[in-house]
Amino acid sequence: MSSRHFLSLLDLSKDELRTIITRAIELKSLGLPSQTLSQKTLGLVFEKSSTRTRVAFEVAMTQLGGNALFLSNQDSQLGRGEPVADSARVLSRMVDCLAIRTFDHAMLEEFASHSNVPVINALSDDFHPCQLLADMQTYAEHKGDISGKTVSWIGDGNNMCQSYINAAIQFDFELKIACPPGYEPRKDLLELSPDRVSLLRSPSQAVAGSDLVITDVWASMGQEKEQSKRKQAFADYQVTEDLMSKANKNALFMHCLPAHRGEEVSAGLLDREGSVVWDEAENRLHSQKALLEFILDF
Repeated sequence: MSSRHFLSLLDLSKDELRTIITRAIELKSLGLPSQTLSQKTLGLVFEKSSTRTRVAFEVAMTQLGGNALFLSNQDSQLGRGEPVADSARVLSRMVDCLAIRTFDHAMLEEFASHSNVPVINALSDDFHPCQLLADMQTYAEHKGDISGKTVSWIGDGNNMCQSYINAAIQFDFELKIACPPGYEPRKDLLELSPDRVSLLRSPSQAVAGSDLVITDVWASMGQEKEQSKRKQAFADYQVTEDLMSKANKNALFMHCLPAHRGEEVSAGLLDREGSVVWDEAENRLHSQKALLEFILDF
């Protein structure tokens, strides 16, 4: 049987994604290590720095009875110019699964096409599906089924925003995106589901009637030189207590972290009632455990 890859949320069916979320919640409630992935090894190939993703994957494998092997660009021949296809062929003969964190999504696709074990997108410039699993788990724990709800994205049309577009399709909710001109998500993604996803310029309009408000940093990894320019462009897109007051009563706030307090989010909002960012961060562990179980048992 050929390997299943998880490069975006669209690689799994709606039912499969919900099965993973349900299992993540179950694993979290059990709170005990298991041996479901005993003798399995996960290779972590990271071109980008990481805190939550790396720690969650390594701890997940430990708690499931397996092992994780971390390779940065400095540690591997891939970082010295070995062809992606060659690295994929070699590594996939030695480990049971690979999680790759990279800039170019095309590199991830090429790697997966030459791998004979499952490949997980641990973040690319286009998508961050593992974070969405944690976000959907967090919403389910606090509010129940997100189907039919309204979700608002405020800020850059980046990989997180684009994963939320996929999530709107897979988890059946309405997504309202507010971003300044020139920072929109990919047009082809917006066209995937025009009945579910709308693009606005006003953050206030975007959060009106919303059940969940999300934002992210204005300059992602690799865009540090644009920080000053982006800070000006996004000046009116900060998520504040006042903006949250325009959403539905008891609406949740999420941020994938790390956050720049006082920029994309007001200094104290992360710690106020309604913010579930710390649960969201913890759930990276539980959702990635569930994902690993699913993708290695398929």
